[in-house]
Amino acid sequence: MSKKILVSVTNELSSDQRVHRTCLTLQKAGYEVVLVGRQYKDSPAIASRPYSCKRMHLFFRKGPFFYAEYNLRLYFLLLFSKADVLFSNDLDTLLPNYLISRLKRIKLIYDSHELFTELPELIGRPFVKGFWTKLERFLFPKLKYIITVNQSIANIFEEKYDKKIQVVRNIPLQIEKKSVISRADLGFQENDFILILQGAGINMHRGAEEALEAMKYVFGAKLLIIGGGDVFEELKRKRIAFKLEDKVQIIDRLPYPKLMQYTAIADLGLSLDKDTNLNYRYSLPNKVFDYIHSDTPILVSRLPELMNLINTYKIGRSVKNIRPQCIADSINFIQKNSALQSEWKKNLIQAQSELNWNLEEEKYLKFLKTV
Repeated sequence: MSKKILVSVTNELSSDQRVHRTCLTLQKAGYEVVLVGRQYKDSPAIASRPYSCKRMHLFFRKGPFFYAEYNLRLYFLLLFSKADVLFSNDLDTLLPNYLISRLKRIKLIYDSHELFTELPELIGRPFVKGFWTKLERFLFPKLKYIITVNQSIANIFEEKYDKKIQVVRNIPLQIEKKSVISRADLGFQENDFILILQGAGINMHRGAEEALEAMKYVFGAKLLIIGGGDVFEELKRKRIAFKLEDKVQIIDRLPYPKLMQYTAIADLGLSLDKDTNLNYRYSLPNKVFDYIHSDTPILVSRLPELMNLINTYKIGRSVKNIRPQCIADSINFIQKNSALQSEWKKNLIQAQSELNWNLEEEKYLKFLKTV
């Protein structure tokens, strides 16, 4: 019989592609997978998946009451569920997973998607930051099987806790490149230069506001912003305040396959996280790999992991700083340089062959054998 693994995450499951890939890989490794998340009345539906999904109906949506409710509910769910292995995604699910793994004497895998204690939402909130920092310091040294998203974050954890960390990057599954959406379907002209900024976490310090304002100084281009996040409603207000309705389209979160149809028609993908905290400094956003595998060159901020991609594969350009005029200058330069765009398009093919989930998954499966 297959061993059963319970995978937990605090989100609504509908848009977390890393966790979806994790579950598919766990199945390939021979596990019976159950994915646990949260649900509200307005939560989007989950597409049919080859593994089981369970969403807990919660009352609170954010803040300390949400985390307390979620962790308590998760603790009792894990307590009364049969499992051979537990799989915790991020620090906000780790405590109940750790307690049950010790109580039942079963193995625990921890996947840290980011430097949770350095999230920008914790800046200026010393009590909250202190709580999560103390929790990490208490639990992390006790963990044996640990995964994270890039080498920069792995290095930080290894230095801080003297632990061996397995890196599994956020490279997407093979993307179907036949788009059923044309530029005309979206209201664009064939000769429009289309920019895209996408993501489920379009939050503060991620450059979205500056990208939108940059469109005041960009000519001949249109910007698509697709997803959700803390600043999403503010972006909609600014679009109107800046009179950019003819230059900017803002679309709420889409199912991943449909999102990738939009990504495939774009000429340039934006990833403009600011270097305001360690979490963003060492980030390697999912959307960058989505752009790469959609044949879309990238315009990025000068952060270590992003610059490594730019320098290694020559598939885009970086901006000197995250200011509207500077972003606009880079976009205008790229628009006028068709030879550079063609070179980047060719280089994307090489990048796709090396930044490939099949290769990344081999490392993942080898790691799972150690568990």
